[in-house]
Amino acid sequence: MSEAGHFLIPRRLETDRLLLRTFVNDDWRALHEHFADPECTRYTFRRALTEAASWRAMASMAGHWDLRGYGPYAVEERATGTVLGTVGPWYPLEWPEPEIKWALARRHQGNGYASEAVRAVQRMAHECLPDLVLISLIDRQNAPSIRLALAVGATLERELEFAGSPFHLYRHPARLAAGRIA
Repeated sequence: MSEAGHFLIPRRLETDRLLLRTFVNDDWRALHEHFADPECTRYTFRRALTEAASWRAMASMAGHWDLRGYGPYAVEERATGTVLGTVGPWYPLEWPEPEIKWALARRHQGNGYASEAVRAVQRMAHECLPDLVLISLIDRQNAPSIRLALAVGATLERELEFAGSPFHLYRHPARLAAGRIA
């Protein structure tokens, strides 16, 4: 837990195409595109969310920053200012360990945005939270998220029962080698 207002990680990260930043109130509208899509939430919430539930989901991620000292970022395309979704460190109470989460609206998937954002978070976590070894907890049927986890260097560690379903725990690389995550 951190002191209120004291963050353990930067509030902003930049990549060639993306700005990862803390949430602002109107971000919920862009995030709702993901949260309202039953295909996007099939393996997480297991249902489409209402506007009010999307706002609460974003508020939960924003509040995570104050409670843990880090949290997920809003992912914004630098060229357009469009919010694509969210990526970042996340550790709700029921999770087995801190993870890197990702959730992009379907129309933004398949462009390399998620892997670019996850790699930026991996580098930042290595520098700012070197003792925090991150996972991604993925429903074993979620093939797109499994492909992303493998693409960013995470390895399958084990299968576990989570929220009444079989999930895979992928472990992200713990250290950098020659400027890249190893």
